[in-house]
Amino acid sequence: MNMRHAPVVNINDSAHIELNYLQESLLNDFQKDFPLSPTPYTDIATYLGTTEEEVLEALRELTKTKIISRIGPVFSPHRVGTSTLAAMAVPKEGLIEVAKYISTLPEVNHNYEREHRFNLWFVLTASTEEHLKTVLIEIEKNTNIAVMSLPMLESYHIDLGFDLK
Repeated sequence: MNMRHAPVVNINDSAHIELNYLQESLLNDFQKDFPLSPTPYTDIATYLGTTEEEVLEALRELTKTKIISRIGPVFSPHRVGTSTLAAMAVPKEGLIEVAKYISTLPEVNHNYEREHRFNLWFVLTASTEEHLKTVLIEIEKNTNIAVMSLPMLESYHIDLGFDLK
């Protein structure tokens, strides 16, 4: 058994969660090279020396505590559909409400606050350019706030893996 101190994840300004060994291993070891098989969670369990049910329960807990929001593939931009980076200048008092709305949209895979006049940023993906534009218009209509669309002009590969150990 690994006896080192488990990392603490800051969820918000008031909550901290200490990760157990299985949670830390799931977050650290499977950011890349997720098993591509009919039984990926069984494969992960075998690798980690545990059961598929324990892996699934650990992932449910990480999702429930909002440490992870989704497990899924990341495709190269414009290989499947289209996407854009978007930004909004949301009044501070409405930021949480607008961010919650943005998070409900299936075309949005994440959003985040920035310290800037344009304080809410998100990536929007859609199957077609027309659908992408429709969603942008819908967001503006439902929030009464303009959306600045920043489509990618040139791609750069940035390795976003983070070593938790």
